[in-house]
Amino acid sequence: MKITGLVCSLAFAAAVPAAQSQTTKWPDKAVRVIVPFPPGGTTDVVARTFAPKLAEEYGQQFVVDNRGGAGGAIGAEIAARANPDGYTVVVVTSSYAANGVLYKLPYDPVKGIAPVSMISVLPFILAVHPSVKAGTLKEFIELARTQPGVLNFGSPGTGSTPHLAGELLQQMSKSRLTHVAYKGDSPALTDLLGGQIQTMIATELVLGAQIKAGKVRALASTTAKRPPTLPDLPTIGELVPGYAVDGWAGLWVPAGTPKDIVARLNQSVARILKLPDVQERLRAGGAEPVHSTPEGFARVIANDIATWSKVVKAGGIKLN
Repeated sequence: MKITGLVCSLAFAAAVPAAQSQTTKWPDKAVRVIVPFPPGGTTDVVARTFAPKLAEEYGQQFVVDNRGGAGGAIGAEIAARANPDGYTVVVVTSSYAANGVLYKLPYDPVKGIAPVSMISVLPFILAVHPSVKAGTLKEFIELARTQPGVLNFGSPGTGSTPHLAGELLQQMSKSRLTHVAYKGDSPALTDLLGGQIQTMIATELVLGAQIKAGKVRALASTTAKRPPTLPDLPTIGELVPGYAVDGWAGLWVPAGTPKDIVARLNQSVARILKLPDVQERLRAGGAEPVHSTPEGFARVIANDIATWSKVVKAGGIKLN
């Protein structure tokens, strides 16, 4: 069961000629960039990487506005309800698709927005505490099968992409872990290092230093292909055929935003992603720059929502 799959076309969206546009003066004031998470996280880093580049390109401020809560659902709803005039954009991650399943949103998470482009994809890594008697993913799955529920699996929250990635692994491998939800990656990692939980799925940014120090053991990545930064790390799909989960970040605006503004933002994302300093900053966080058409990004969101719907239903997952 493949998540996202990066089916997005890399072709750039065609810009509407300025002479034919009714929004040629856009932007003539500051643009709000909503981040539906607190400052300092991966999404915030992406937004603060792009905001100054967009400001340079358009000659207006792009002001980051952190609106955390409900796993990103609150900030996304603020963006969806905003005036579709091009002065509100939002940076979301793959958890946005999960929210479309777990929350009763007052808008359609696919048709009720205007996707602009994907920005990046990043792998998640399945890691275990050194005390776990499993040196490979195969041994880990066998352990979770023969001792169902004994291994504690930490995540940054119920319904987060790492949580659902772990649920998908259990369902596809017919194994069982005990999920422990935390309020973010940091407390989960603290308990993993302390042995209070035995495994977690997180990004290379979260786990990389601990893996190199030998404090945790990486068993596999969630992506369809091995991460460029960890070429020797097998993927879960190599043992569990069809398994693949990509974390991603992308940009969208409220539904009804003029198409020429969407096209201009799409092309701006494409140009910014080619900048060496932007590529370096994204890759430093374990992410790979990815540009898409608006239609391609919409397909990624829709495909993820469809898959997570099945995982949530099969796992009986509910928000606390």
